[in-house]
Amino acid sequence: MSLEEAAKTVADQIRRQQYVEVYAHHDADGIAAGAILCHAMLRTGIRFRLRICAEITSAGLSRDAASLLCDLGSGREDLPPETMVVDHHLPLFAGQFHANPRLEKIDGDRELSAAGMAYIVAQEMGDNRDLAGLVIPGIIGDCQEFAGKNLEIFNEGVANGIIVPDRGMTLAGRDMAEKWLLATRPYLDRISGDDSAVADLLAASQGEAGLKTDVLLSLAVLTSAPQASAEGLGMLYGDTVHLQREVIEDAHALTAVIDACGKSGHGDLAVALCLRSSAEIEQAWEATRRHHLAVIGAIKTVHPAQEGNAVYECEDATLASDIADVLARDRVHKAPVLVYARSGEDCRISARLHTGVTADLGLLVRDLAAACGGNGGGHHTRAGATIPCDRLGAFVKGWQEGFAA
Repeated sequence: MSLEEAAKTVADQIRRQQYVEVYAHHDADGIAAGAILCHAMLRTGIRFRLRICAEITSAGLSRDAASLLCDLGSGREDLPPETMVVDHHLPLFAGQFHANPRLEKIDGDRELSAAGMAYIVAQEMGDNRDLAGLVIPGIIGDCQEFAGKNLEIFNEGVANGIIVPDRGMTLAGRDMAEKWLLATRPYLDRISGDDSAVADLLAASQGEAGLKTDVLLSLAVLTSAPQASAEGLGMLYGDTVHLQREVIEDAHALTAVIDACGKSGHGDLAVALCLRSSAEIEQAWEATRRHHLAVIGAIKTVHPAQEGNAVYECEDATLASDIADVLARDRVHKAPVLVYARSGEDCRISARLHTGVTADLGLLVRDLAAACGGNGGGHHTRAGATIPCDRLGAFVKGWQEGFAA
């Protein structure tokens, strides 16, 4: 079955419904994917309810209505067979209504996000070409490439005037000071979260005609370089995208706001933006500001749980994923990064590979979590799990043994 045939199978099943319970993962890719399909359902007269979730279980699904999972579900074998799944993670779900690039031998890590998969399904439901812009937060948020199917959707959006490519700074914020203050992608040592340092940086970058971007970037690199990776610093300036149909035009900014709102428990604000309501923009930016400052504060104080390894504990489960991203990408490590946070009797785990390491992280995390009585999975370089806290020691031991060879 081709990718388009799989998308049509799911699209046809959606169109058969009068009402759909939609569950979307709480990051930028998942929320964008859910919003794309909600747009498509709204346009075809299908009623729905969209919920933003960190994870999903079979028991948590509605038994009274059709369930559609976005950026969730592929890694679960116990879902009801009639569940509809639009995802790009390692597939275990065997139901017939499953649209996933990996099932068609397309790289779901690099070449098609869940939002991209949702867009292809939406196109099978009608003319939804104007939704191409919502695919971009999925690509950026999941650190994918503009290659393969992602590139096809991007090019289609450009041809239709939905997407306009550009070059520039990639930091997200409402003004120049906020861009540097809230910087977590990349995290900038001695700049991020420091109002005085940001003010000094901007003052030193002023010329007669205003802010000199080349001086600003150079000073930022020199300030942060001692503790930063080349990969992280290289993200400061590059390809940018203008989204002509979205309420926040800058794609990196929209991605940051959706992601922060979703992870901090304000998924309603993220969804409102993706559904093109501008009324909540300032609330969403304030939630983003709080979340980024919390991540920055945690980065400044986080320490390895044991000397000599890259296993970290953080106090807030909503920050674990972003902390893991920063530590793996923006710090120089010799080992893969694991960040865990306790939440009641459960431990939430985020795992990341750093540049230069080749492994199937999603498979390892999935197997370790299952052995510990939990659930997990993800991508080759980024994965997560939830396990009972009393099995944390066994998980960490298995993790370290998995990379010892």
